[in-house]
Amino acid sequence: MATTLTDADFAPAPARAATSDTGIEPVIDVENVTHLFKSHRALDGISYKVMPRSLHGFVGPNGAGKTTSLKLICTLLKPQTGRIRVFGHDVRDDVKAIRRRIGYMPDHFSMYRQMTVFEYLDFFGAAYGFSLKERNRIVADVLDLTDMTARKEDLIQGLSRGMQQRVSLARVLVNDPDLLLLDEPASGLDPRARIELMEILRELQRMGKTIFISSHILSELAELCDSVTIIDRGKTKYSGSMENLLHHQADHPIYRLRFDQDAPEIEARLQQLPGVLEVHRSEGKPEFRITLDREKTDQNTLLRGVLELGLPVMSFQRDQRHLNEAFMDLTERGVRT
Repeated sequence: MATTLTDADFAPAPARAATSDTGIEPVIDVENVTHLFKSHRALDGISYKVMPRSLHGFVGPNGAGKTTSLKLICTLLKPQTGRIRVFGHDVRDDVKAIRRRIGYMPDHFSMYRQMTVFEYLDFFGAAYGFSLKERNRIVADVLDLTDMTARKEDLIQGLSRGMQQRVSLARVLVNDPDLLLLDEPASGLDPRARIELMEILRELQRMGKTIFISSHILSELAELCDSVTIIDRGKTKYSGSMENLLHHQADHPIYRLRFDQDAPEIEARLQQLPGVLEVHRSEGKPEFRITLDREKTDQNTLLRGVLELGLPVMSFQRDQRHLNEAFMDLTERGVRT
């Protein structure tokens, strides 16, 4: 953790920012930001917003600009062009006001491994200027939240990777931040540790925190996040609700259909319905995945055609595409140079 994030003299400063179209002020507002490292264009006019109390996924291939974006938001870097506001404060001008309200957990974190868990968290509480009484209460709370109370006297060097990730998250929570910036928090964790971490993040969201999480584990982000930004080669490819991305962005939506009984040539009859591109049957069952050309027809027309076949319909629903499919559709092939 960079020492610049633990200064005890941070004090909020009043500021007013433009609100979104809904009238709600974004927690993070990135507008046309470009950032270069020598001749390498890490970010190229990127723009997106993160709304209050959202659990926002940040996705992109290696080299897409995710870590650079996180460092800009948490004021470790300054944007060369464009604007970034966090809680209405400009990252160039209101550094202290922003740092007081955020918690940043980088991908590769350093820890004082000769300390016990309690000593480590107490140290950061002292760095933030909390009294001994306040620190005892705060450390007890974050240990309870991260389910690490029973390990508080253990040396950090003896903890597993998953336990160390929990301690790092507990450290981020010491100053009770309103915004959590997490860079690959589940990296290197076993499946159980990842599931438990996701549950902790859901609980933090229920507590009113806004969580901005960069990760390569797309299946977990799809289940966890309510909104997402996808970037590639320094550009924004999508930013908005997860539901909209998975349900409405596909050029050819897919529907799941199940009949109560089978019938001869039913697959061929489905294929002949207007706008149907492909029909795939589940082996041995009267269940089908139907790919539709939405430029030629719509869901209601498809359902009418299905009902006219005269077979009892058990279920008919839109099939959600997977986040990895959306990711592949929106990002380019090849290695970033």
